[in-house]
Amino acid sequence: MKTIIIPLMLALSQSAEKPVLIDNQPTVLYPQLHKQLNTNTMETQSMQVVRTFLTAVQQGDQAKLASLIHPSIEWSQPGNNRFSGTKKSSTEVFQMVGGMFQATDNSLALTDINLLTANGNSVACLIHWKAVQPNGGILDVDNIDVYTVENGQIVKAKVYSADVAQEDNFWLK
Repeated sequence: MKTIIIPLMLALSQSAEKPVLIDNQPTVLYPQLHKQLNTNTMETQSMQVVRTFLTAVQQGDQAKLASLIHPSIEWSQPGNNRFSGTKKSSTEVFQMVGGMFQATDNSLALTDINLLTANGNSVACLIHWKAVQPNGGILDVDNIDVYTVENGQIVKAKVYSADVAQEDNFWLK
């Protein structure tokens, strides 16, 4: 048993990194654990940015939204309607959303944030949208949005609709 433990302890002691601070206490981390903690921190930070973004969407907080979307964001909107396609800037994204609110007499609402999950700096969300058009058209659809976060801002968004046909019929060409 000593033959196994001594080489194992020696290997672990040689793979240790320099002490780092955790809760202001010097702590020696092993490379794999250190990598895991960095990944978890990135995931936690990315999820917080997206959670704050979605809350700002629900509250209509334009200033907060503007601070969380990178000026050169790439936003991919699904379907074959007047709002579909890739937007290449925050200006284009805000124009798209403004058009959506105009088309719904400001009834467009993010009603539910059902799930957020992260993988590195990518965050997937299951969300629900509702809206009513002046002519009576109704939007009632789940989306899965995938956001990429860098330096505290959303740099990429890809939207997947649970019912693209409903969205195309609602938003029209």
